[in-house]
Amino acid sequence: MKKQSKITVLLRMIKLVRPLTGFMILAVFLGTMGFLTAEFITILGGVAVTKALGGNIPLSLKTIFILLPVFAILRAIFRLSEQRTNHYIAFTLLAIIRDKVFRALRKLCPAKLEGRDKGDLISLITSDVELLEVFYAHTISPICIAIVTELLMCIFIGSFHPLLGVVALISYLCVGVLLPVIISKRSGTMGDELRAMSGELSAHMLENIRNIDDTMQYAYGEVRLKEIGEKTEELSRKQGLLSKLTGTNMALANTMILISDIVMLAVCALLYQSGRIDFTGFLIPLIALMSSFGPVTALAALGTTLQSTVASGARVLAVIDEIPVTEDITGKEKSEFSGVEVKNVTFGYETYETKMNAGYDHDKEILKDVSLNVNSNRIIGIVGKSGCGKSTLLKLLMRFWKVKEGEISISGKSIEEINTDNLREMESYMTQETQLFKDTIGNNVRIGKLDATDEEVVEACKRASIHDFIMTLPKGYETEVGELGSTLSGGERQRIGLARAFLHDAPFILLDEPTSNLDSLNEAVVLKSLKESAKEKTVLLVSHRQSTMRIADEVITMDGGRFS
Repeated sequence: MKKQSKITVLLRMIKLVRPLTGFMILAVFLGTMGFLTAEFITILGGVAVTKALGGNIPLSLKTIFILLPVFAILRAIFRLSEQRTNHYIAFTLLAIIRDKVFRALRKLCPAKLEGRDKGDLISLITSDVELLEVFYAHTISPICIAIVTELLMCIFIGSFHPLLGVVALISYLCVGVLLPVIISKRSGTMGDELRAMSGELSAHMLENIRNIDDTMQYAYGEVRLKEIGEKTEELSRKQGLLSKLTGTNMALANTMILISDIVMLAVCALLYQSGRIDFTGFLIPLIALMSSFGPVTALAALGTTLQSTVASGARVLAVIDEIPVTEDITGKEKSEFSGVEVKNVTFGYETYETKMNAGYDHDKEILKDVSLNVNSNRIIGIVGKSGCGKSTLLKLLMRFWKVKEGEISISGKSIEEINTDNLREMESYMTQETQLFKDTIGNNVRIGKLDATDEEVVEACKRASIHDFIMTLPKGYETEVGELGSTLSGGERQRIGLARAFLHDAPFILLDEPTSNLDSLNEAVVLKSLKESAKEKTVLLVSHRQSTMRIADEVITMDGGRFS
């Protein structure tokens, strides 16, 4: 995907605020009033001094001293209300963004997510999305607040003399606009690099956790620990550079503010000496400027913090914008299953090289001119060496990928003309590796049919030869399987996957190495259930075990992406 500029990313992130425009206006109003009440506490102090010295001030000292605590209380109320409103906006938008990200991931999987670093994805949907809270709670409204507040202050200061208003405007522009631009350029791509490195470290840690057994078995721990240390050290070094840069930037901001105050002092002094302003016009604008840099100081800090925020926003938007390999199909007439035809199908996975080249790369083909007819109520077995294209054919039948050439039809209709939900209803697919959720065994089986009764779940497990094992567990079907089913063996996970397929009760069952982790006894039980199912179902069975093919009505050998 084409990399977007930072401005483009920012504008797109701002557009997401549109449904909450009313709340954003409220936050800006509250923030502006909060800053103005805080600034006028100091200004009122100057007014009190001027009044005490005999200046021409319409307010009495009593009124001034009453206003001071009132403004202090209002400042607290406005500040609290603004923060609550901004955080409501931020967390509402984060919920919207998370929904968009998960919807995008659902459309992208499995084709666009195969081979993608899972740790990096986890980093994206957690830390990257959470970092956007900084943008929505502490960036958009502060910018608007700074503009409104400082414009009002320019008018107030300029009311004593237009030149003073011009000096204030230039000071605010230097600190709130020029300085963030300078800081952003100094930061360069450091924010992008930090987010990328953070994602790499998350991926590396996830990989180490998953492979801890092999690491211990082969005494590989020192090597992996060294790699973690190097990545952590590099990330810390980069973070240290950013922190150092942030400190330098704040020092630069304070220096610019000091220079602005000195310039205002000089201009006020010259105007006072020339008689164009009185002592009130000398003191109040000076105090007003010195106390009003809060909003633009916050903008100066954004020059650094926005780097990481924009980098995270770009990563999130890239996922949302990613074009799926296969779009969901809707609006078609419902089909009933009555057989499958694979006609002259050629397919190859898209790699980086094929993306860069114009046209289709025939050297990367997995399937080459494959044709197959699968009639109803039959078991068709496909055998062949690893990598010959058996699993790929099943994925194409599920429409996880699109065929490059040829056509796949179900019930005489191209699968490109069948609603995606309808296709999933007609097909039940068991992959080589059963993925389990950190939940109970019963709920993991029930994924095959969410509204299934307990009796249906038990029956599916009996057919998958897993029921007796489940009943030996203290909590039976309520037993937690742990993360990724870590408390179960490979064979037990595989039989839960089979139970899902049985529970789904689709007319067309696609099984990819369904007994590879089973012993001969459990394999026999499962195969018997499959054979009985074939009386009313159609089964496409992929395996490299000849024993599994005993139940097949027809066995086809695949070699080099072709049927032999």
